[in-house]
Amino acid sequence: MAKHYKWEPRFEDVENNPYLNDFYQDMPRWSFNLQIYFLNKRLQQTIEIQSGNNVVIQDRTIYEDAHIFAPNLHEMGLMSTRDFENYISLFKTIRSQIKAPDLLIYLKSSLSTLVNQIEKRGRDYEDNIRLDYLKQLNQYYENWIENYKDGKLLVISVDNLNFADNKEDFGKVVQKIDAELFGLF
Repeated sequence: MAKHYKWEPRFEDVENNPYLNDFYQDMPRWSFNLQIYFLNKRLQQTIEIQSGNNVVIQDRTIYEDAHIFAPNLHEMGLMSTRDFENYISLFKTIRSQIKAPDLLIYLKSSLSTLVNQIEKRGRDYEDNIRLDYLKQLNQYYENWIENYKDGKLLVISVDNLNFADNKEDFGKVVQKIDAELFGLF
């Protein structure tokens, strides 16, 4: 997408994350630390984006941590109520200081598609991801998107699309984005 639209890409930094490996080895111990790390990094990224002049596309937003990952960890008993409430309080303070994305693009997929994508990435630390964890994350995403009111939203079902490797599928995604951005098609 970044190449096609000449947008500046901003990716989640998974290579330099000092908590990710530990988190997947011991989720209850490291869940709060990991979520604070992500919140801080996404806040830094959001501030850079909002103070710059470039059009940017992010692979994750600051909202996902607060609406999906932290609540999922809490519900699964992998983050204490005290830590979760502290995290949400901090997020609300941060949220009051930043703007929502101009357009949120949600790539909707089934659990089997998610598992296939994770396997395709081949990241060692993701080998231990629990299926129940992924299932609940997916449900949290669905609930969040269903109630998203902060700005423009485009939902693209990707279960039957391989837009990374298939030009025709990529074209379908571009058409949907163009329609949302420019009112075309």
